[in-house]
Amino acid sequence: MFSSPISVLRTYWGHQHFRGLQEDIINAVLAGKDTLALLPTGGGKTICYQVPAMMQEGLCLVITPLIALMKDQVDALIDKGINAAMLSNSMNYAAIQQTLIDTASGEYKFLYVSPERLKSNLFREYINALNIKLIAVDEAHCISQWGYDFRPSYIAIADIRELIDNVPILAVTASATKVVQEDIINKLKLKDAAIFLQSFIRPNLSYSVFNVPDKIIKVLEILNKVPGSAIIYCRSRAETKSIAQLLKLKNVSADYYHAGLNNDERSAKQQNWMSNDLRVMVATNAFGMGIDKADVRTVIHLYVPDCIESYYQEAGRAGRDEKKAYAVMVYNDKDIVLLNQLSDKRYPSIATIKEVYQSLVNYLQIAAGCGEGLYFDFNLEFFVTHFKLETSLVVNVLKILEQEGHLVVSEKTLTPSRIQFIADKESIDNIVDNYPELDNVIKALMRKYSGILENSVFVFEKQVAFLCNISSDELIKSFNRLESMGIIEYLPQTNTPKILFLLNRASAAHLYINTENYFDRKKRFEIRLTKMKDYLLQTNECRSMFIADYFEASDKPCGVCDNCLQQKRKPIEMNEFEEMKEAILHRIPNEGIEIQVILQLNKYSKEKFWQVLEFLIEQEIVTSLNGILKKVKS
Repeated sequence: MFSSPISVLRTYWGHQHFRGLQEDIINAVLAGKDTLALLPTGGGKTICYQVPAMMQEGLCLVITPLIALMKDQVDALIDKGINAAMLSNSMNYAAIQQTLIDTASGEYKFLYVSPERLKSNLFREYINALNIKLIAVDEAHCISQWGYDFRPSYIAIADIRELIDNVPILAVTASATKVVQEDIINKLKLKDAAIFLQSFIRPNLSYSVFNVPDKIIKVLEILNKVPGSAIIYCRSRAETKSIAQLLKLKNVSADYYHAGLNNDERSAKQQNWMSNDLRVMVATNAFGMGIDKADVRTVIHLYVPDCIESYYQEAGRAGRDEKKAYAVMVYNDKDIVLLNQLSDKRYPSIATIKEVYQSLVNYLQIAAGCGEGLYFDFNLEFFVTHFKLETSLVVNVLKILEQEGHLVVSEKTLTPSRIQFIADKESIDNIVDNYPELDNVIKALMRKYSGILENSVFVFEKQVAFLCNISSDELIKSFNRLESMGIIEYLPQTNTPKILFLLNRASAAHLYINTENYFDRKKRFEIRLTKMKDYLLQTNECRSMFIADYFEASDKPCGVCDNCLQQKRKPIEMNEFEEMKEAILHRIPNEGIEIQVILQLNKYSKEKFWQVLEFLIEQEIVTSLNGILKKVKS
């Protein structure tokens, strides 16, 4: 057991110091407090629950909706010598039960689960035996239907508290407005929560927006000016490929990435980019989540995201090493037209939803009154072609059906590798005697997975490789050799789309949609769209401040975005300066006033306000302590 958080950090992560609010958050968790932490993309959220978990006895239960991210984090922990496991929706009953048995016996320090898993009877049977000491909720904003990525399955998290006594919850997210923060606290039933909100301003990250007739010319100009690794985000899969090809014609090292690629293609492309063998990744927003690459110098958006939250997360993948980086949005008038049409596309009519639902149950061949609890393979491309539907419409309707509690969609559901010994004991012993390099692998499989001699079981290559002290590639070669010798049957992992029906199939005419909530969500979506357009079109206010204000966390100008740089070129006229100076001094009472309050009362541009205020502080006309302004008595 470690004596301090910093010793854990140095031992397992190799960092000498915590960043930002990490240590404060960790101390709150260690004190047993329910905690809500809002840290920017790249702010090190996982450290905030992984470090305190390593300082305590028992299990850390991590709840996350992202299967791919789950696997990445489990693999990363195993690489550090920390035992971790996951329960994915694709695992069969026996595999889930065995993982829970191993967890209950103390085999794992971390167990990653999807929120849907919390509802299962099997999980609840074992929950009191798991010795859970901390619950970490990743992407916590998903619990709020007023947020930008509501997932109803998150509501089940609060129920777990009823089953476990005195276990603190750490809820983490990169972006949540005040309304969503309050909803997270209420929905998770956090008690007297410690709230940590790191500044939304990244001093090293410069935001810029350009309205241009030719996006590619602008992209080439940016890439020529800013060396180093880059991500270019596009609206569609087809665009990623065509733009990557155009860049390659201009001698830019580029490739494309989207969710439609197979596992091997995605892994190879990602690895080339991570190792800097590839400079530019042109991608849909499927790329980036969970990717820990610190030296990204530029993130360019060639489309306009539908909300500030999404843009802030994606742009924030630049400059995680705290060196100068750039977040650039390149748009044209057509993008504004598309934004104006987006609300009706994202929230189609109730009649349209029912029509798509009818097509879906026909495609899956689900009889009325059946389907509850069953998984169905789902080929989106074939479905939209067969029923002559728009892909975006189908994706949006599936999300709506998910939010209404009818089903759960997984674009890619990981099915772990399976292995079963198919040879008799004599043949296995013969391999052990004659091929000592395979002996270690065979013994590791038998020790790790009980029942593997009789049944096909899920195996995790990273775990077995760790036990054998060899690389995953070497292990897979050993598996293939054993299969070619007729010793095992080896089915490598797959990644296929699936749909889980939570309710029996209803007739389309009687499909229940809570219309009040549905149209309320649509209205809030339109408000977020408007804010995104405001960000795009405004030319005076600091862009970092605009983002911070959106999250109701005011800050001072960043000084490095396009608008700040433009304002610096515009000196304040003397009469305007004197007028602002007197206005500020007039509003400061003897007892002082919060900077945020006086900022809200200020009618001038925020950039100019800060210039005048900083002058008053430098000249010791006013003082600023803990955000409170006071006049200096003469």
